[in-house]
Amino acid sequence: MAATQMQGRGPPKGSIELFSPTYFAACGLGGIISCGPTHTSVTPLDLVKCRRQVDPKIYSSNFSAWRSIFAKEGLGGVFFGWAPTAVGYSFQGAGKYGFYEVFKYYYGEKLFPNANKTVVYLGASASAEFLADIALCPFEAVKVRMQTTLPPYANSLREGWTKVTSKEGIGGLYKGLYPLWGRQIPYTMVKFATFETTVNQIYKTLGKPKESYNSLQQTGVSFLGGYIAGIGCAVISHPADVMVSKLNADRQPGESGGKAMSRIYGNIGFRGLWNGLPVRIAMIGTLTAFQWLIYDSFKVSLGLPTTGGH
Repeated sequence: MAATQMQGRGPPKGSIELFSPTYFAACGLGGIISCGPTHTSVTPLDLVKCRRQVDPKIYSSNFSAWRSIFAKEGLGGVFFGWAPTAVGYSFQGAGKYGFYEVFKYYYGEKLFPNANKTVVYLGASASAEFLADIALCPFEAVKVRMQTTLPPYANSLREGWTKVTSKEGIGGLYKGLYPLWGRQIPYTMVKFATFETTVNQIYKTLGKPKESYNSLQQTGVSFLGGYIAGIGCAVISHPADVMVSKLNADRQPGESGGKAMSRIYGNIGFRGLWNGLPVRIAMIGTLTAFQWLIYDSFKVSLGLPTTGGH
């Protein structure tokens, strides 16, 4: 299952040895570059999505929301919460992509060499996301509180971090960790397994091996595979995404996670778990496509093979 070296018209082989510590570090850096900027760029969508999840009646539509926010607060209001988004998802991207490559190699090559590839993709992505979310969770907690409370809980990452830790300790930054795992682990399993499977199928449909295509064509396949994977990601993780927003905005001091989720579900019902889904499909589909495009383009720039298609 090892990745094949790029040949022919594909990207040239670089000086980084595959599956070396340098290779895994490069993949982690690629994750930072692909996740931090892309998540930050869709802050306006995320802001409105989070507010509508917490209060479905706050805006009549996304466009009316942006008009209202821009009229009152300017461009800074539209991008409110960008700092915890940028920092948090950069850390998460490093763990998500870097550890995915580590676990995919060790699970698929060292521990279970005869295992089904899809099972390896699922196991590696779940393991990577478990660790990545530990880094993301504090920043996600601050971001959601900033974005879903009016007037804002805090006006900056530093202010929000200080307020949470001074009142609730470090534990206050992690009270949404379990639902975050519930959202992100299935999301990432679908993201990576669907992407790898889709890319493999695209090359199979094209009828020629991946190495016969140039780097631009290969990254184009990555973009298409990423968009298809992103749609599945959005749907499977959306109920947990709504619950994360609700928990960070509405969990009472001293209230257990299970009790809070039961209370929130009692208030919003099953339909409430799907508030904002169309926006999230548009956001996550585009986001995932560009993440894979950026990630694989970065790998190509280092002379490394793109992901999938082996």
